[in-house]
Amino acid sequence: MSETRAELTGERRSRYRPAFTEEHLFLFLAIFIGIVGGLAVVAFRLAIEGTSLLLFGPALHPSTLRLLLVPTAVGLVVAAVVLLFFPRVRGSGVNQTKSALYIYDGFIPFRTALGKFLTASAAIGGGHSLGPEDPSLQIGAAIASVVGRKLRLSREKLRLIAPIGATAGLAAAFNAPISAVLFVIEEVVGRWSAGIFGATVLASVSAVVVARWFLGSEPLFRIPPVEFIRPNELLAYAVLGIVGAFASVVFARGITLLRPRLKALPRWTQFLQPAIAGLLIGIIGAAGAPQVMGAGYDAIDQAMHGQFTWQFLAVLAALKILATVLSFTSGTPGGMFAPTLFIGAMLGGAVGGAEQALFSHLTGSVGTYALVGMGVLFAAFLRAPMTSVFMVLEVSGNYSIILPVLVANTLAYLISRSLDPVPIFDLLSRQDGLELPSMEEQREAAIWRVEDAMRPLDVPVLAESESVASALRALEHSAAGMVLTYGPEGWTTISIAALEHARRAEREQETVAAIAPATGKISALYPDQPIGAALKTLAAAPVVPVIHRADSHQVVGMVSLQDVLDMYRRLQNVNGDRH
Repeated sequence: MSETRAELTGERRSRYRPAFTEEHLFLFLAIFIGIVGGLAVVAFRLAIEGTSLLLFGPALHPSTLRLLLVPTAVGLVVAAVVLLFFPRVRGSGVNQTKSALYIYDGFIPFRTALGKFLTASAAIGGGHSLGPEDPSLQIGAAIASVVGRKLRLSREKLRLIAPIGATAGLAAAFNAPISAVLFVIEEVVGRWSAGIFGATVLASVSAVVVARWFLGSEPLFRIPPVEFIRPNELLAYAVLGIVGAFASVVFARGITLLRPRLKALPRWTQFLQPAIAGLLIGIIGAAGAPQVMGAGYDAIDQAMHGQFTWQFLAVLAALKILATVLSFTSGTPGGMFAPTLFIGAMLGGAVGGAEQALFSHLTGSVGTYALVGMGVLFAAFLRAPMTSVFMVLEVSGNYSIILPVLVANTLAYLISRSLDPVPIFDLLSRQDGLELPSMEEQREAAIWRVEDAMRPLDVPVLAESESVASALRALEHSAAGMVLTYGPEGWTTISIAALEHARRAEREQETVAAIAPATGKISALYPDQPIGAALKTLAAAPVVPVIHRADSHQVVGMVSLQDVLDMYRRLQNVNGDRH
């Protein structure tokens, strides 16, 4: 009796899914990570502001001596701390998070978060031309990784929890939850699923709520009113997209050319490189362009409200490219989000101002051009086209700007891709000896479907109610070694040997269903299904029918494992001929 009860209890447990699964825990963890990540980013932002106030003083225009000495001294200190204590915190943080996901099973030491917090806040607050968004992304990812390890999550969940923390960190730093979700999925994770999307949204919203609770609900930039954009002005925004594409190529090539050369120098020079970069940036600031120092949010705000001439905006864009290349390639920890937005805003304002000076009929405000320019550089330099569009919409809160944003961003993205086929993050990872998956290549990769591998039907198809004799007669006019049969429970392949055996056993009048193997049911495929679905099904059958979606009994073709292999060989030959 006791054994029977135990068996019944076990049977009930196997029937009913547990009320609280790891998936549910994962969603609760996303909220928790969003809150903790938001608090960490708030502290990070305050640390940057406090460092800047301490080192440069409360004056609106620091003295020339401070502009020269502070970035230099901070560069010395940061370099020593990074090289001696936190060697993993160099870089922006995006590639480091990707490597944790694809190489280290989601493992990011908490030491990395601590080191990134200390060194990046000192560098940005000390005037180096870098931003807080990318470091915030890595800090959030490290916090999430620690939480996942403490709770002993499965390897699959541990791999995905770091990007969820990254979303929380980026959303809190940028005050834009939608853009944060899109960027992490577009550039870090690379694939969509309901679970990933739901968890990243929860973490992102939680982090933004926390950040706004402490830092206020005001957006990162004070966006001026966006005026109505007439159709004939789209050409002006198209010019902005073209100019932005070329600027992004100059920016990317400056980093990818100088970075390996500086890394190849003797180790002792790496203690001095951030200081030299800081001194050069200080000289730029002392020479009349202090706006390029730090993240540059205030300068972006001023540019949007027309407080600079278009000529000075163009100078600031060029100097910001130079300053950011110096800071980033020297190994100083910090991000490229804020510099990219700065360059885009200045470039957009400069192009808009120049076009209005030449063509008086253009009535759009310089602020609108600066706003569109931010999205242009984001799309062209960081190669995140979807994020770039939604970022501008989310920051502006005005959907009337969507058309010029789409025109300018699309042009910038396509031109930059043609001039620089490899995105900046992929180039940086390869320089570090890492072969991380290219999200741009995955987005652009062709999706091969069942219809690309299937061949015309050359096997007789019969209903399960047909007799063995009918099946044998059908095979008389076919070179196939089997028949396909269909019934209410699926499809079956029956070999000619099985049919001959049934005839010898005098079972010719029996139905083919009677002699079909009990476990031989297979699932049919549809022509538009990905080829991966065929591989799963072909593991259990030598050949699989491809059926019409409107008629489950209409076979439009068939596919075997050999057909799939032949398809890949054809593709390999085609690609080889192209190269």
